[in-house]
Amino acid sequence: MPGLGTILNSLFIVAGGILGLLFGSRLEERYREMLMKINAVAVIFIGISGAVSQMLTVNGTRLETGGTMMMIASLVLGGLVGELLNIEHHMERFGEWLKRKTGSSRDSQFVDAFVTASLTVCIGAMAVVGSIEDGIAGNHSILMAKAVLDLIVILVMTASLGKGCIFSAIPVAVFQGTITLLARLISPFVTDAAMSNLSLVGSVMIFCVGVNLFFGKKVRVGNLLPALLFAAAWSALPF
Repeated sequence: MPGLGTILNSLFIVAGGILGLLFGSRLEERYREMLMKINAVAVIFIGISGAVSQMLTVNGTRLETGGTMMMIASLVLGGLVGELLNIEHHMERFGEWLKRKTGSSRDSQFVDAFVTASLTVCIGAMAVVGSIEDGIAGNHSILMAKAVLDLIVILVMTASLGKGCIFSAIPVAVFQGTITLLARLISPFVTDAAMSNLSLVGSVMIFCVGVNLFFGKKVRVGNLLPALLFAAAWSALPF
């Protein structure tokens, strides 16, 4: 059944969030703060390792780097488009709407938790490749692996940031579900080079999410989302 992978991924996120709420409610504030810092460091290193794995290649006995110009150009162009569209502001407005509708007006972290968790679980090559495989071949294996990872990530994030993280299941369902529906149209453009570029730029963005978690909001990561499109398109350039 096409789309089953995304449905299960969304359900796993909700399950992780519920477990995180039950776990977090039993912890004192200092323990929740420590969990948040640990989660931030983990996200930072996930971003670094993902970026480095795409940038470094072994040539004999030497390490060589690549993708630097693509990364810079994609982030600059994507950031400019994202600022023009003010994507993160719209995400925050949706978060505020969810906050009101769920009776969470007293939860000061709700919107930040929703935006941060959404960006963490939506950015990455697994979401794109897994959704395309789900749509074309009905292969859910990639999204199931992602679902397990997301469950753990959202569990820890919810324990430290609160229930806003649970609602990251909504953008995941919309994002991955849309790709699954358009899978046959998108698949010819999803080359190995395109996915490598997407993984590199996505990893840099995940690093920025970790920085925001640890130091407070320093980068409007939501406004960098168009960089993923520029990264994928870069692979089609004749150089």
